[in-house]
Amino acid sequence: MESSAHPRPARPRARDLGIVAGEFAPGPLDAITDVPGVRVGHTTVRRPPDVHSGVTAVVPDAVGPHAPLPAGVFTGNGYGKLIGTTQLTELGSLETPILLTSTLSAFRVADALVGWMLERPGCSGVQSLNPVVGECNDGHLSDIRARPVREEHVRAALDSACGGPVAEGCVGAGTGTGALGFKAGIGTSSRTTDLGGRPYTVGALVQANFGGTLRVLGRAITPGSLGLSGAPGPAAETGSCMIVVATDAPLDARRLTRVARRAVFALARVGATYSHGSGDYALAFTTRPDSGAPVPDADLSPLFAAVLDAVEEAVLNSLLAATTTTGHAGHTLPALPADRLLEALAGHPPS
Repeated sequence: MESSAHPRPARPRARDLGIVAGEFAPGPLDAITDVPGVRVGHTTVRRPPDVHSGVTAVVPDAVGPHAPLPAGVFTGNGYGKLIGTTQLTELGSLETPILLTSTLSAFRVADALVGWMLERPGCSGVQSLNPVVGECNDGHLSDIRARPVREEHVRAALDSACGGPVAEGCVGAGTGTGALGFKAGIGTSSRTTDLGGRPYTVGALVQANFGGTLRVLGRAITPGSLGLSGAPGPAAETGSCMIVVATDAPLDARRLTRVARRAVFALARVGATYSHGSGDYALAFTTRPDSGAPVPDADLSPLFAAVLDAVEEAVLNSLLAATTTTGHAGHTLPALPADRLLEALAGHPPS
C-alpha cells in the first residue's frame, strides 16, 4: 500500500509541452486543489503482476451531513456505478468526500467511507448518510475479482488528503486504468475566470479509463502512429471516466448540474466515443455555498468554457503522467511518450 503526499511527477504535463487547452489561465498548481478548501488523497494498491488498483479521495473541507455542499451530477452514459447519485440528484447536496476506485471494490469503499464519516466530529447522532463513490473498471491490468481495495486503504486516502500539487497517472484509483489506447490514470487541471466581474477558480480531476482515438490539438494519435507495438488494449466499446469538478463560484445545484454536463461534453475533445459499455459521469460542487446570490445563468458561459478546457487538459495530464504497465494475464498498456507525441504534432514521423 502506498499513500501519496502529492509529489510532482517527473514526467512532463501537457502544459509543460506547450499543449494548452483554451485561453483561460490555470491556477497556481493547475490542479483541482487550486480551488480553496479542496484536498486530494490517494492510496495505491499494487502487487505486481496481478494487482494494480487503489482509491482516490476528493475531500472538501468540513463537508458532512450537517454541512452539505451544493452539488450537481450528470450522466453521459450510465454503464457504471456511481453510488449515492439518486439522493445527490434529488436534493442537490453533497454530504461526504467523493471517492473513486475500481468497479468491484466500490461497495467496500462506500462502506468504509460511511464508517469514517460516522467518526467525524458532529456526526455522533447521524442515522442517515449518503456516501458518494465512483468507479472505473481496471480489470484489463488488475485482478478485479480479488477486490483488493479495503477499509484501511480508504482511510489512508482520506486521512492523507491535502492541498498542494496532486499526484497524477498510475496512482490511487488510476493505478490500473487506461484510455484511448494508452495507459492513463488520474489527471487534474484548473482554470481561473471572471463571472460578473469577480474572479473564480474551477478545477477538474479525472479517473480516465475510456475508449476512442486520442486527439491532441485536433490531431489523431494512436499507439501505432507513434511506432508503439504490442498487444491491443481493452475493447474500444468498454471503459469509463469519472470526473470531479470543484469551484469556489457561488452556484446552486441546478447550475452545478449544468457545469457537470459540460465536463462530460469535454471528453469528446480528446476522442471519447461514449460507447455502450462506458460509464461517463461528472459531479460538480462548490466550496462557497454562502458567498452570495448564485451567479446568474446568463453569466455562466465563461465558466462553462473553463470547465471544458480544464477537463480536456486533465485527461491529457492523466496520459502523460502514466507509465507503461504490464499487469494481470500479461496485459500491457503503453505510456504516451512525450517526445514522440511532440514529433507527431509537429508533422514529423516518430523515430
